[in-house]
Amino acid sequence: MRTRILARLEQEPQRPDMAAPDMSRVRMSLLGTTAVFYAAIVGLVLTTSWLVHLDWQVMLFRPYKQWPELHAFLDYFVVLGQRGPTAALIAAWLGWRSWRQRTLRPLLVMGCALLLLNLSVGAAKLGMGREGPHYANIIGSNEMFLTGDIFPSGHTANAVVTWGILAYLATTPQARRILSVIAAVFALGVGTTTVYLGTHWVSDVLLGWAAGLLILLALPWFEPLLARVEMRLLTDRDRLWERFSLREPKRVPAVRPVTVGVRTGRDGDDARETEAAPALNGLRPARYGAHPYRAPTGPRPSGPPSHPGGAHPTAHPGAGDRPPVSPAGSH
Repeated sequence: MRTRILARLEQEPQRPDMAAPDMSRVRMSLLGTTAVFYAAIVGLVLTTSWLVHLDWQVMLFRPYKQWPELHAFLDYFVVLGQRGPTAALIAAWLGWRSWRQRTLRPLLVMGCALLLLNLSVGAAKLGMGREGPHYANIIGSNEMFLTGDIFPSGHTANAVVTWGILAYLATTPQARRILSVIAAVFALGVGTTTVYLGTHWVSDVLLGWAAGLLILLALPWFEPLLARVEMRLLTDRDRLWERFSLREPKRVPAVRPVTVGVRTGRDGDDARETEAAPALNGLRPARYGAHPYRAPTGPRPSGPPSHPGGAHPTAHPGAGDRPPVSPAGSH
């Protein structure tokens, strides 16, 4: 068991061969149904229909006063729908998955989903400007096109997207089913909690569920773009890695043949020296090899020269033509 857990913590040797979800007929049907549901909620609120009356009935019922013992717990539970804490938590998990599976797709999918969430939900909030229950002006009105920004519910839509991303990125059918149930529990729980606390109308929560589900269902359309972005980022990363990881190679002393030249020794013979001298750090190459003739260090022989030609090896040229020097006082 311990070995299995440790193996799960290590980086996989290569990227998993997992195909991104495609826009199947079932997904297209769900996307169309959710879009119709979204438009219906907006239309029912704009026309001040029975849905707006339901909003007011629940608001005047004040659930937080009916069950005050739940207030403390639900104040903390609703944080699971706030964008900052949930995005940081899910991003940490997906970042670890990206490192382990050697792919940027989990982080890119989450970034794309949050971008779509901010654009779509933010535009709807600002465009319809509905006031919340605590700031309502006229009982029974739809409170639209005022100064509010609570329609649709951002907490609910964010809970659907952030927790639903885990199910969307699941690699096995069993994991997808389990994570879908977990995401549904969090999304439903956060939505109903905002109604209990009186911060949203019921219609706000219904539209928030639809807004988040639309984003999850539309993500396969963005998969080709995300694949190109991932390839570009990985290519740039490899180039930077190669650029900053290169080091200056060590200098190896080069050996080149050096011709010292022709010089004349003490005995007048020419000696040509050609040696392989190492050029170390620009130093002047040393002269190798001694002169071929050296004077012996012992006493000179007193007998007749035994060297061919009648000259002693140590005698200078022409020394055999001169008479020997007599010692002092011999005359």
